[in-house]
Amino acid sequence: MGRLFGTDGVRGVANSELTPELAFNLGKAGAYVLSKDQQRPVVLIAKDTRISGDMLEDAISAGILAMGGNVIKAGVLPTPAVAYLVKYYQADAGVVISASHNPFEYNGIKFFNGEGFKLDDDIEDEIEDIILRNIDVNSHITGDRLGRCLEAEEDAIALYAEFLKKTADMDLSGMKLVIDCANGASYKVAEKVFRELGADVTAIHNQPDGVNINERCGSTHPEELQKLVVSSKADMGLAFDGDADRLIAVDELGRLIDGDKMIYICAKMLKHNEVLPGDKVTATVMSNIGFHRALAKIGCNVDTTQVGDRYVLESMLKTGCVIGGEQSGHIIFLNHTTTGDGILSALQLLKAVRESGIKPSVLADEVTIYPQVLKNARIKNENKKKYLSDPEISAEIERLESMMAGEGRVLIRPSGTEPLVRVMIEGKDIEQITKLAENLASLLTKRFG
Repeated sequence: MGRLFGTDGVRGVANSELTPELAFNLGKAGAYVLSKDQQRPVVLIAKDTRISGDMLEDAISAGILAMGGNVIKAGVLPTPAVAYLVKYYQADAGVVISASHNPFEYNGIKFFNGEGFKLDDDIEDEIEDIILRNIDVNSHITGDRLGRCLEAEEDAIALYAEFLKKTADMDLSGMKLVIDCANGASYKVAEKVFRELGADVTAIHNQPDGVNINERCGSTHPEELQKLVVSSKADMGLAFDGDADRLIAVDELGRLIDGDKMIYICAKMLKHNEVLPGDKVTATVMSNIGFHRALAKIGCNVDTTQVGDRYVLESMLKTGCVIGGEQSGHIIFLNHTTTGDGILSALQLLKAVRESGIKPSVLADEVTIYPQVLKNARIKNENKKKYLSDPEISAEIERLESMMAGEGRVLIRPSGTEPLVRVMIEGKDIEQITKLAENLASLLTKRFG
C-alpha cells in the first residue's frame, strides 16, 4: 500500500480502494493521534450524498468508538460546515466523508482539528504510519471505556445556516438567483440561506439519490445553469461542487465568473471597505496574468503559492491576508472561516455586487482573462527538476517573456505523479503562445527526456 493521504485527505473508489476496513482503521488511528490527551475525545462526522457515505460513516465511527471516543453524527453537510461546527460543539476533531467534485463511485475521508483547520502533514503522517505498520492502538479498551454516539443538541444545518447569514449581514430582497447544488451536500442548506436572506431562488440539481452527485451538474458542469440564468432573467447563478467548498458563478448574461474574477471582485470590496490588510491577496501560480494586472490597477499586491488550497491557507496564516484562493473557485475568507466555503463565497460575491451597484458582468469584465496553453514535456523522473538550474532552459524562458513584453508569462512545473513537466504559457495571441509552448516542451524533452 502506498501513501494514504493525498492533497485533500484519503480518496479512492468506495469499497474497493477506500474500504470499510480502511475507514475503521482511520477512525482508530485518527482518534488516537488527534486526542492523545483526552479521556473521551469527541469527533464530529458529516458526509455528502454519495451512496457509500453511510457505509464509511458507520465504519469510521466504529473505529473512533473502539478507541473510547464519542461520535456526533451531523448528517449531510458541506465540508466547511464541519470546520465551523467542530468549534461550536467543542469537539476534538471533525471528519468529512466526501470526494468533492469526483464521480459518485469515489469517496474520501478528511480530518479537521479542533480549531477547524485541515490536518498538518506531520499529523497525517503519524496516522498513516499507525495504519501501514498495523500498530494496535486500542488493545486494552473494553467495558465502559468504549465510546458512544451522541445526539447533536441542535439542528446542525440550522446552526451552519445562521453562521453563514451573519457573515453577509445583508438583505437580498429583489435579487433573483439560480443555484445548482450538484445533487450534493449543499442541497438543503444553500437554498435555505438565500431564501431566508430574501432572495427569489430557483434551485436545480437538488434531489440527490446517492449516485447523481456531480453528474453533469455543479461547478464542473455549469452549462445548464448558464442557460437557465439567461432564460429566467436572473441576476446571477451560483454553482457548487459535491461538498460545497467551491463556487463557480454565472453573471446575468450567462457567462462564467471563475475563482480569479470572484477573488478580484471581493478583494475590491474589502479594499473599499478598508478591511483588506496590506492590500494583499493570495493566489496560486496558476492564477491568470489578467487577474494580477487587474489587482495591480486597484492598488493590490498578490502573494503567490504553489497549487493547492492548503498552501494558500498556509501563506495567509503567515502574512495575515484575509482573502485567497484558486481559479477553481475554492476561496478562503480567513476573517470568517478556516477553509474554502462555496456558500460563504457566494454571499461575499453577492454583497460585493450589491454594494457596488454595478451588474456582475461589468464587474467581472474588469478582469481580462488571457488565453492559457498547457503542453506536457515527457521527462525522465530523475530529471524532473533539473530544468530549474539549466542555463539553456532559463535563457529560453527569459527570451519568451521578453518577446511577450509584459503581456504574457511562462510557467513550468513538474507533475507530482507522472514523468512529465508541464509547460504553461499565457499571452494575448493564442496561436503564438501555442507554438511557443510546443517549442519549449520539445526543448525540455530533448534535453531531459
